[in-house]
Amino acid sequence: MTTIGIIGAGNIGSNVARAAVDHEHEVLIANSRGPETLQDLARDLGKHATAVTVEDAIRKGDIVLVAIPLKSIGDLPVEPFEDKIVMDANNYYPQRDGRIEALDRNETTTSELLQARLPYSHVVKAFNNIPAKQIPTDGLPKGDPDRRALPIAGNNGHAKAVVVGFLDDLGFDAVDLGPLSESWRVERDTPAYVKRTTADELRALTRDVDRVQQI
Repeated sequence: MTTIGIIGAGNIGSNVARAAVDHEHEVLIANSRGPETLQDLARDLGKHATAVTVEDAIRKGDIVLVAIPLKSIGDLPVEPFEDKIVMDANNYYPQRDGRIEALDRNETTTSELLQARLPYSHVVKAFNNIPAKQIPTDGLPKGDPDRRALPIAGNNGHAKAVVVGFLDDLGFDAVDLGPLSESWRVERDTPAYVKRTTADELRALTRDVDRVQQI
């Protein structure tokens, strides 16, 4: 059983939480407004979920999911994330996040921005290309020919292996895209984005994809 710290209780955060507690992981869920605003959600999730502060979710989580708008990552505290495995579920939406020149010029990726914000952590791209409501419902047993695959990317092999194990426990295969610099292959408007695929199909879709020009 793993303790999953979740920063952000929106669609992605709450649905990863639901999938995790369904598989008897402990969930510590937090948002910027404080744990008192998440009591109803925690009760709905059940005995394996607790509403906590952001710092407690970070410090006590074996893995931490960051599921907040990209424009808000600058508000994350840095020190508590030291040596943490951090799953990044973000995509760049200029209408929500404002223009970010480095992304507009394709000089970096959203996950590299998070890694730069949290330099002592180990960021792994995960959960960014699946519709949130399908996270608790689409998992299948290992070996099922229709098992859905989710992409990951990261610069640290051990961190990626831990995330692969978590995804496997939730019922998903994982396809490793390589370092964080390759995570753009499954972001908004790419062929794989929010598309249900098996591992082989996902590898095919991400092999020769063109990089999206941000508009």
